[in-house]
Amino acid sequence: MSGHLRKLGLGLIAGLMASTAAVAAEPKTYLGVDISYANEMDDCGAVYRSGDKTVEQYQFFKDAGSNIARIRLWNDPKWTNYSNIADVTKSIKRAKAAGLQVLLDFHYSDDWADGEKQLAPKAWEKLSTPEQAKALYAFTYDTLVKLDAQGLMPDLVQVGNETNGEIVSTLEKAKDPINWERNALLFNAGIKAVRDAGAKGSKNPRVMLHIAQPDTVEDWFAAAAKAGVTDYDMIGISYYSKWSKRSMAQLGESINRLRHTYSADVVVVETSYPFTTEGADSSPNLLGEDSLIPGYPATQEGQKKYLIDLTQLVFANGGTGVFYWEPAWVSTKCKTRWGTGSNWENSTLFDFKGQPVQGIKWLSSTYVMPVETTFKVAAGDKAAAFIDGDFLGGAGPRPMVREGADFVYRTRLMPGASVTVATAPTAEAVEAASAVTATISAKPSAVRLPVQP
Repeated sequence: MSGHLRKLGLGLIAGLMASTAAVAAEPKTYLGVDISYANEMDDCGAVYRSGDKTVEQYQFFKDAGSNIARIRLWNDPKWTNYSNIADVTKSIKRAKAAGLQVLLDFHYSDDWADGEKQLAPKAWEKLSTPEQAKALYAFTYDTLVKLDAQGLMPDLVQVGNETNGEIVSTLEKAKDPINWERNALLFNAGIKAVRDAGAKGSKNPRVMLHIAQPDTVEDWFAAAAKAGVTDYDMIGISYYSKWSKRSMAQLGESINRLRHTYSADVVVVETSYPFTTEGADSSPNLLGEDSLIPGYPATQEGQKKYLIDLTQLVFANGGTGVFYWEPAWVSTKCKTRWGTGSNWENSTLFDFKGQPVQGIKWLSSTYVMPVETTFKVAAGDKAAAFIDGDFLGGAGPRPMVREGADFVYRTRLMPGASVTVATAPTAEAVEAASAVTATISAKPSAVRLPVQP
């Protein structure tokens, strides 16, 4: 739909608007925290307080407003006693005891897997691709079955972490163009494992695929779809301004296009922001001046404003949640491979004395949520209908669904927003179709569009 289209006036479309409830169910929303370091921090003597009381991490974040904990899992990490299956089992028990849902994050590596590297577990290095797919399936399936036997089946499962490059690979190969025939085989093996474990278990976890930064996320999911990777429920995006060339507004635009293009909820599954550029130890901070966004200083108020504004941006663009990484990785006397202490203590949700910072209020803030909006057009003798509009953010014409005598398109839009919409029997014809404008109601509503010739 182009900008020069003839538009019908607001007065006409207002008369076509009905306050009928939309049929689509309200999506689940997530305000999450990745506290995979929790057990290690306890062993290192970290103390978290709220006023004069000592608090336990999982229960503290639940009480503060979080509804889900994200927990990472490596395959066989010989270099650490954490984020293995025993540690993850302990973490999930703590999360569920606090009343939190759980997102289990499979890295499919013995070490960190991220946008720069996707190193195969040592036990899988010399296997052929079909053998690696079988191993990935077995590891995923067996892990979930074992957890479910203890009443610990996660609610969400990530099949890979920041999988920008080819997974179960080498550092060099992860940066090469992706061999999608191989990549799809591995992803689909992991997805099938989650589906199979869920079908036989106590619950069916939702499947998430996760890409680092919005810069490449749309191209990645387009390539994945072309390769046959389609059976997932959620799209996860990491957003750190230090490693992204996209603004917050551009992140929102990508979220909007993704949720209209794929049948998946979209979340920012990793973000963080410093409340100071100072440090509590000699270990260098990963987020410093190079991580700041104009208007959001490295202060407690700046961190809080960033988190609240980002979360509102995500919801306003149809996303369904935000997760904070890593709010409890405070400074201790323990040593890591990078030094003594933490590389993140200036970006947690606790200050250097273990007290909550202002950013914690992000979890309990009130957000304006989009409302269900259903566009309808009489089907008549038409075999199909397509819709386009500025609310799609450039995603292009989308097919409408036949329901009785109408074609419908359901979405979520912000109350009070003015949208321009056109429909046509073919995707190619939408651009030349007459457009109408409408103001979105504060309640779930249906917008009946005029029949196109």
